Amino acid sequence: MKIICLGTASCYPTSNRSVSCTAVRFEDGTVWIFDCGEGAQIQLQKSPVRPSRITKIFITHLHGDHLFGLPGLMCTLANMVPDRNDFTLEIYGPQGLRKFIRDTLILSRSALTYNYVVHELIPIAEQYPEDWNTWPADNLATGSLHPQEKQGKDITATNDLTWNVFDGQNVCVKAGALMHSIPSFGYVIAEQDEPGKLDAEYLKQLGVPPGPLYSRIKNGEAITLPSGKALDPLKVLGPPKRGRKITILGDTSDSFRMVDLAQSSDIILHEATLENSMEEKAIDMGHSTPKMAAQYAEKVGARVLMLYHFSQRYKTVLVNDTDLCVDTLLKEAQHELSTRNCPCKVFLAQDLMEVSVPRPSS
Repeated sequence: MKIICLGTASCYPTSNRSVSCTAVRFEDGTVWIFDCGEGAQIQLQKSPVRPSRITKIFITHLHGDHLFGLPGLMCTLANMVPDRNDFTLEIYGPQGLRKFIRDTLILSRSALTYNYVVHELIPIAEQYPEDWNTWPADNLATGSLHPQEKQGKDITATNDLTWNVFDGQNVCVKAGALMHSIPSFGYVIAEQDEPGKLDAEYLKQLGVPPGPLYSRIKNGEAITLPSGKALDPLKVLGPPKRGRKITILGDTSDSFRMVDLAQSSDIILHEATLENSMEEKAIDMGHSTPKMAAQYAEKVGARVLMLYHFSQRYKTVLVNDTDLCVDTLLKEAQHELSTRNCPCKVFLAQDLMEVSVPRPSS
């Protein structure tokens, strides 16, 4: 499993960073996209990601630097991979995403060569800003569907404030609420545990020859031995291999509603828009500092923290003496983790960076 950083800047692109877009590529080549800011399709062409392998897109919130590249990417996918009538692109995001995509594609009369469906996450009241009613947005999709659109579902929060987004055979995706200036979500990709190692020698002693029965046992199925006794698979399987967990948070000034959901993440992608000395301004704008990101990573017991979504104040390449280096944000996060004696590793995301997420050893 790999994470490919396609865009790591906040608000608007710079010469070194594009705006928010992250790809997760699985072992079978399948790709999921998280956020899709302007320029995402250009970044994809620079990356090793094959657009034809994109099957799902997840949007954290509806600000333009996380969304405005989506209609263009959808049209590009239609041009690059024609005649995919048997394929449906699945898109997930906050309420209003369905309307945005439908209206954009219909107004531009953009026909697609594949079907698409938008599943909307219905926010809770606490996710809306206090001044929402002074500038309300009509976020309900009405009228006819786009010719290639399938009717999506509305996903509401469970009692523990979890949105059950997707449940596949080997991996599931859940979402949690973040605090921002508009409804924002974080997504957790959780891989199922793999069965432990099979004790083949012991099975041979029991009279079970190698073959199809081994697969059934490894899948947790009880079988009948030649002696007529039932075999409990747990007696011949080693400890299960823990599945990987990736947490990708959207813009946030408070991520702590997602502490339980993100617990024991192998890697967390957390924004660090402004430095620690600007925490008050960051929170007022619905954003975080490196210290806040580090505190969250420590709270959930993350193995690795990847900082991203950097303000344009912080330069990758310094040109003038007055320029601020993005490494400042890294040092602040490292200091916070160190003072907490937290073993979590931290690094800065860079555009087109590839990060492998190995399966945990225990």
